[in-house]
Amino acid sequence: MRKYLLNRKTKETDINININIDGSGKSNISTKIPFFDHMLEQISTHSLVDLDINCDGDLDIDYHHTVEDVGLVLGQAIKESLGDKKGIKRFSNAYVAFDETCTRTVLDLCNRPFFIWNVKTSLEKVGDIDTELFPEFFKSLTTEAKMNCHIETLYGNNNHHIIESCFKSFALALKEATEIDQRKTSVPSSKGAL
Repeated sequence: MRKYLLNRKTKETDINININIDGSGKSNISTKIPFFDHMLEQISTHSLVDLDINCDGDLDIDYHHTVEDVGLVLGQAIKESLGDKKGIKRFSNAYVAFDETCTRTVLDLCNRPFFIWNVKTSLEKVGDIDTELFPEFFKSLTTEAKMNCHIETLYGNNNHHIIESCFKSFALALKEATEIDQRKTSVPSSKGAL
């Protein structure tokens, strides 16, 4: 099983993450930011990754440290749980329609981090969280997971739908990219290494 348990403690956050890539989508998530918890649950539910996240952050200052640091730790946990990546599909893309919104995520688990966020929102907040924090979360996750991640909302108006479709499409792309292809017996690269 591809699992990893990680703790990261700083002056700003104390985060514990337990991940099982080969799970069934069970989650137990508490960052004390309700909308963010709901989005993290989307990752678990739709990627079928079992995910326990507990974060105590300096929310009295703002939500930035919590959101960014959860991204960092989750990205590291994904990377470590995949080990040498032997046999994974590596590449994936996923589209999600959420009412009037359509979002696409494209992933490459290539050990070369790069992040594109082509998502427009019209509100400063969704729920009680600043919309500008969502690209910060995915950028942190992408960097630590050492993945290439492009998220683009093709169209949409409702800010909740836009953000949630980003998390759902990321989850579906993660599920596919991390799947084992039984025909592959080595690392998925013509170079022989990622």
